[in-house]
Amino acid sequence: MSEYRKIRGDGLYYLTFMVVGWLDIFTRPAYTNVIVDSLKFCQQKKGLELYAYVIMTNHLHLIASRPEGELSYVVRDFKSFTAKQLLNSVLTNEQESRKDWMEMVFRFHGARTQQNEEYAFWQKTNHPTELYTNAVIDQKVDYIHQNPVRAGFVSEAQEWIHSSASPLSPIRVLDL
Repeated sequence: MSEYRKIRGDGLYYLTFMVVGWLDIFTRPAYTNVIVDSLKFCQQKKGLELYAYVIMTNHLHLIASRPEGELSYVVRDFKSFTAKQLLNSVLTNEQESRKDWMEMVFRFHGARTQQNEEYAFWQKTNHPTELYTNAVIDQKVDYIHQNPVRAGFVSEAQEWIHSSASPLSPIRVLDL
């Protein structure tokens, strides 16, 4: 991986986590709740400072930092924990109509990793972008909040509940 795409130090970062194969898994509340609960845990127990976020059907965006310690460690732990939880949730869910197909996609991507994993849930890169200026921060916040609008899911950003733009958001964020 190039040096350009790595999390360094305690800066403010824009991050994207994508499900392998762009599977639309976060259409089910049970799976979305794993992300919500894990982000809250990272805020409370791992020092994650979250400033903006959106959970889409197959990816999520964050603006985050960790002033005390490495943000990359929180990202690693978050992805590892949520991957295990979500894979287990999908593969043991008797009501999941897409289970066989999703398992095939997770297995296919797992076999293609250098770690020889049985399954892969997240794409390997997080596309970290360090945010240096207020103009870039504003642009990324706007991009995050407008994502569900551009996708045609809602007409106003604040209508998407799994976004820091929503007053009903289950996750509290810090002011920038």
